[in-house]
Amino acid sequence: MIVRIMGEGQVKLADSHVVELNELDDVLLKEMESGDGPGFRTTLHALLDKVRELGTPLPDDSLEPSELILPAPDATLEDVQAMLSDGGLIPN
Repeated sequence: MIVRIMGEGQVKLADSHVVELNELDDVLLKEMESGDGPGFRTTLHALLDKVRELGTPLPDDSLEPSELILPAPDATLEDVQAMLSDGGLIPN
């Protein structure tokens, strides 16, 4: 799967990692629903760090269709709420 982190670029990530990422996505969704700004910020960074850790960066000049688009690290709670689907940022 190709994942784009807005403002950074794309990484190739094995589909098998989606379950692990969904765990962080579930926490992020709960923090957003409760308005927990500090928790949201911590979990968003943990999610993005995990994608970077597990994925392989694609070259900057590569432009593959992204199957998943994640917010930039400095995205606000409101920015991310606008990006959400019913299941969070990462589909089950």
